[in-house]
Amino acid sequence: MSPPSATITETERSSVNGNKKPSAAAIHEPGLSEEEATVKMPKFPGPPKFHDKYKEREYLKGRLAAAFRIFGKFGFDEGVAGHITLRDPVDSTTFWVNPFGVAFSLIRASDLIQIDHKGQIIAGGPVRLLNSAAYMIHAAIHEARPDVICAAHSHSIYGRSFCSLGRKLDTINQDACAFHDDHVLYESFNGIVLAEKEGKDIAACLGNKKAALLQNHGLLTVGETVEAAVFWFMSLDKCCHAQLLADAAAGGRGEKPIVVGDEEARFTYKTTGTPQAGWFSAKPTFDVLHKETNGDYLN
Repeated sequence: MSPPSATITETERSSVNGNKKPSAAAIHEPGLSEEEATVKMPKFPGPPKFHDKYKEREYLKGRLAAAFRIFGKFGFDEGVAGHITLRDPVDSTTFWVNPFGVAFSLIRASDLIQIDHKGQIIAGGPVRLLNSAAYMIHAAIHEARPDVICAAHSHSIYGRSFCSLGRKLDTINQDACAFHDDHVLYESFNGIVLAEKEGKDIAACLGNKKAALLQNHGLLTVGETVEAAVFWFMSLDKCCHAQLLADAAAGGRGEKPIVVGDEEARFTYKTTGTPQAGWFSAKPTFDVLHKETNGDYLN
């Protein structure tokens, strides 16, 4: 049952419409005036603000460590593959990343390593090994996109399966609306990304979008917060899963999945696809992780 704040009675709806008959019109559908749409989404809360950049750094490192624990929990790890980076708030030309070879599910804030613009490890935990592919991809993205605080890439099963098809997602459900006209297909695979040029090519292909499908490789998401980048990755992988299932089910009948209309998708995007929505949507997952680990990742 919907919470009270998200419901409206037929009596109230009739009053809004100026008649006594119940209305079948959806109160949030495109085309309704502000007066008619009496039930509105609440304003999203946001991440904490800091005056002290060093305190902000410690807080964000904790969020990044939590992000790795979440990736481990949801099975987004694959051996030593995968990386999530955080732009350092003190020195924005550097970023923090996971040490190469340390399990996502064990990472703590004190394990993270800081990388400069030359790919050198300048600070961090006891395991000072850097995944070269992580540097090549993420350094290019952080340089090209000053708005990106966090970038996430890993070889999730549904993401890499869908990426083998060489196509973008169709907007076939409400969740996919968050990526409507906001993801790209990188149509190239040259093995492990060890060359600076390919990192820059991926960043150029990403442009100002929040997500990329790397052909024959996996998913890449970015965000203005750690939480948003993580949620976009989780949601994108599920959208890939849903697309694979829908295509298979429809294809068996010689049909195609029904696609959400462009107007409706853009309207929905304004609620589900914004940076604020990404942060807020991730909050429950981060809260659960903190409860389950008793904050162990913060050490």
